[in-house]
Amino acid sequence: PHRSVRTGVDSWTFRLRVRMHHMHSALWKGTTLLSRVLRPTSFRGFGALPFSYVFPHPPPPPTRISTLDNQMRVATETWNTDTATVGVWIDAGSRFEGEETNGVAHFLEHMAFKGTKSRRGQTLEVEIENMGAHLNAYTSRDMTVYYAKCFKKDIPKCVEILADILTHSTYDAPGVERERSTILREMEEVESDKAEVIFDRLHEAAYKGQTLGYTILGPEQNIRNISRANLVDYVRTHYTTPRMVMAAAGGVEHDELCDLVGKHFADVPMAPPLTKGEVGFEPARFLGNEIRELDETFPTCNFAVAYEGVGWRHPDSFAMMVMQSLLGQWDRNSGGGKNVSSRMCRAIAEGELAHSVMSFNTFYQDTALFGVYGVCDPMTTPACMHRIQEEITRLCYSLNEGELVRAKNQLKANLMAHVDGTTNICEEIGRHALVYGRRLPTAEIFARIDSLTTGDIKRVASDRFYDQEVAFAAYGQLKGLPDYNQLVRRTYWLRYQENAMKDVLP
Repeated sequence: PHRSVRTGVDSWTFRLRVRMHHMHSALWKGTTLLSRVLRPTSFRGFGALPFSYVFPHPPPPPTRISTLDNQMRVATETWNTDTATVGVWIDAGSRFEGEETNGVAHFLEHMAFKGTKSRRGQTLEVEIENMGAHLNAYTSRDMTVYYAKCFKKDIPKCVEILADILTHSTYDAPGVERERSTILREMEEVESDKAEVIFDRLHEAAYKGQTLGYTILGPEQNIRNISRANLVDYVRTHYTTPRMVMAAAGGVEHDELCDLVGKHFADVPMAPPLTKGEVGFEPARFLGNEIRELDETFPTCNFAVAYEGVGWRHPDSFAMMVMQSLLGQWDRNSGGGKNVSSRMCRAIAEGELAHSVMSFNTFYQDTALFGVYGVCDPMTTPACMHRIQEEITRLCYSLNEGELVRAKNQLKANLMAHVDGTTNICEEIGRHALVYGRRLPTAEIFARIDSLTTGDIKRVASDRFYDQEVAFAAYGQLKGLPDYNQLVRRTYWLRYQENAMKDVLP
């Protein structure tokens, strides 16, 4: 019999704690059993799951998606709240542009708030401010977004304003000239942010000569030459209803929003002009390439090394997310110091090899960039680069269960943290509707993550990293950086091959 030693705890409290301990043990055993049931399951594709996953919290409100007569989709998640975020997600970005028109999508984002046929720019701003609403937009390589955050009573007005912006903007010549100078100043700000510069150069290296390698802002020459005709042509070609999703989260009624969209977006065409033919983006081809820019006046070396990942809908996309969590991120100013769980970050922190490192996994519809971005002193850059590639390649050979469980939990926590509030949830709904055609439930996402085994991770890592080409971009102090052949050489370990041969040879 076990003897219980109690100090300063009354018997009732002690019995309560014992009961809670047994309840916790039972729940843990149930979770472990569930994970064992799920673990052998292989999820191929993104159709509905063949079973229900037990989610440990009350399920979120369901997401409703409807396709209107004009082929525009409406996706909503209704809460009992007084505010809402509503926006339009468009399947168009900088990768849909040409070499001479690169930058048009971002230019349109600036021109959207400068006036329509029924509203001047100042009138639009005053109208939004009088409602206490917030109107914004952003452009990426594969989508463009216009959204508003407002009180739920003002949703009809915000939907009407969004429709007016997208269908009746004037793009007047004086406004185009004013925004041209604004975008050029924005370009100067972007060029001063070396992280932005590195990732632009990394895309250019990985997708050289392809539209996915274009920058979002476009080159300076294009910004100086973009005309009103370019803007109107891009809108007529790409702003069509089958490529649009009206997403909303918060205090919104789905049927009411469908009626509003059907009314205010009736003027949006369902197809581009016949002269345009079939409109789409150029399929991406990952190329092994590098771009290095020497600046001896810059105190550090900023670099990024990337491998080709998988697209949003690929069955291995969640394995890539888990591997990003395994590599992690670290900064000298972080509270954890050298006590981090990631092997790569811990080794870099203990050796003081970098100011900061960050793993990334940038998804697109048909490809992705997976890798690590780092900032180092010139003397420690070679050792830091070696450690980064060593840990990426290690995923092909060695991974224990404890590391995997910790990475899964960190990934799930990060995913939940990014869907806090109506704006973040609305953004996820719009993106999922464009990419998957539906909203992936949180329980399904967790089930797909929990089903991954160490064997799955090593298989995907071998497919994507083992003896593969890499893309590399660096800026600043470049002395001591390995050449491109050395970067590729570090994508595999010969010593494992030698050990394997010892078991075969007499």
